[in-house]
Amino acid sequence: MRRNILIGAGIVMLIFIIWVVYAFFLTTPLSPPATASYNQGGLEITVDYSQPSKKGRLIFGEESAGALQPYGKYWRLGANAPTEITFNQDVTFGGQAVNAGTYRLYAIPGPETFEVRLNSDTGAFFGASEPDAALDVLSVKAPVQQTNSTVETFTIDIRAADNAARITFSWDNVRFSVPVALQ
Repeated sequence: MRRNILIGAGIVMLIFIIWVVYAFFLTTPLSPPATASYNQGGLEITVDYSQPSKKGRLIFGEESAGALQPYGKYWRLGANAPTEITFNQDVTFGGQAVNAGTYRLYAIPGPETFEVRLNSDTGAFFGASEPDAALDVLSVKAPVQQTNSTVETFTIDIRAADNAARITFSWDNVRFSVPVALQ
């Protein structure tokens, strides 16, 4: 009898392990991982994030209107795990000095501006929890630009601009940017 219980428990455990491996490593995620990179003039920037899709939803707006990402609320700038940004050298991010290294990148959306923050709380397994605001390294306001076309999948793009780089975040009919330059 005891042997049958152990065999049954072993089978249940094996099925669970197979399900976990399948769910986390073999299926295509709904919000696939992406990387935005920049390498010019000695400045290297890498942003690792996940790309959610609009799928007919209201993305930014009032919580009472059912917005996926309500104004004034923490947003990890993507989906799944926290978005992380890495600088190979000391830079200015939105005009503010920041040391070389890896940071958690998140935003607080608003109708006119997005407050973009860098936070030293990295390595979180899943991005559902807000980072400790006491570990914020800096905060910059990025003006919102309304676009005429809809961006279905959240995208982060880094391009050269005025002897520096410009990180642009686009989703739905909203775009905002933050300049990055070597110190």
